[in-house]
Amino acid sequence: MQKLFCLTLLISATVLPSSALCWAQETSPANAATETQTRSFEFRYGATIKELPSGAQVKVWIPIAETNPQQSVELKKSESPGTLNFGRDAEHQNKIGSFAFTADATTAAKFEVIYAVERKPSKPYREESANEESANSSQKKTYSRYLKANRTVPVTGKPIELLADIELPTDSTQKGRKLYDLVFEHMDYDKSKPGYGNGDSVWACDSRTGNCTDFHSLFISLSRNQSLAARFEIGFPLPSDSTSGKIGGYHCWAWFLSPEQGWIPVDISEADKHPEMKDRLFGYLPPDRVTFSTGRDIVLTPVSVAGPQNFFIYPHIEVDGQVWPKEKIELDFSFEDK
Repeated sequence: MQKLFCLTLLISATVLPSSALCWAQETSPANAATETQTRSFEFRYGATIKELPSGAQVKVWIPIAETNPQQSVELKKSESPGTLNFGRDAEHQNKIGSFAFTADATTAAKFEVIYAVERKPSKPYREESANEESANSSQKKTYSRYLKANRTVPVTGKPIELLADIELPTDSTQKGRKLYDLVFEHMDYDKSKPGYGNGDSVWACDSRTGNCTDFHSLFISLSRNQSLAARFEIGFPLPSDSTSGKIGGYHCWAWFLSPEQGWIPVDISEADKHPEMKDRLFGYLPPDRVTFSTGRDIVLTPVSVAGPQNFFIYPHIEVDGQVWPKEKIELDFSFEDK
């Protein structure tokens, strides 16, 4: 496959044992759903916080899955050592769960949130508004939010050099497809190089490798530079060949906004792993996934000492005012079809 050079210079989802869960791991969604198929399942989001000093003050933040045009979500049950409260980040309006507690002598604390989810295939859609005036206002806010740079997703500089010799269509949908093809040709799904998984467009441009965060950050940088509002979405995949089991890690994808068709989904990293699905994964995503948050540089509420989260999918935990090492957090995600 011919690749494009920067001027400067998964593997399908598997059901893993809990010991294989890790923080930088992304697993792959299923790719065999039909256009009309939905998937109903129970999803468990949990973790164990280990090696807590007795008497330590612990604060925990987690993303909360919600209903959106692609999924219907019901929070069925939660168990945590402190009262689970809810808030939203101001920029993206993600729902954020948080709780606090004092560690006891057991040195470990568990929590779990259980959801009932029904997921539809993702296709282009328009945001619904009560009237034309509110629709126009919502669109302006959307353009403002999703045309801006993020800390690791610039809209100028090195990634944009990839467009130097590219003639782009004027039609927004066709332009999005051209950028989708450009990232597909430029990058390979490869997690062997240190630095992958941070969703850094400059790193992705230089390394020409990475995971889903890197693929879609580069796509978003290019799209925003070309006045296509684009957003990052992250959640978890479900294997198509199993009805229950552990989930080994996150998966993410992107949407761009076309005035003609509305929001259009893309999954370029999955297309890279399954080239036979390349055309299919532009404008269509199978229902074997669940969304937990949208956007980058997410400011947690209540405010955390760590500042904005690059992206928000795993628990953020602080103990006595310090970020707790991820090595001392055992993640536990699982699903069961209903």
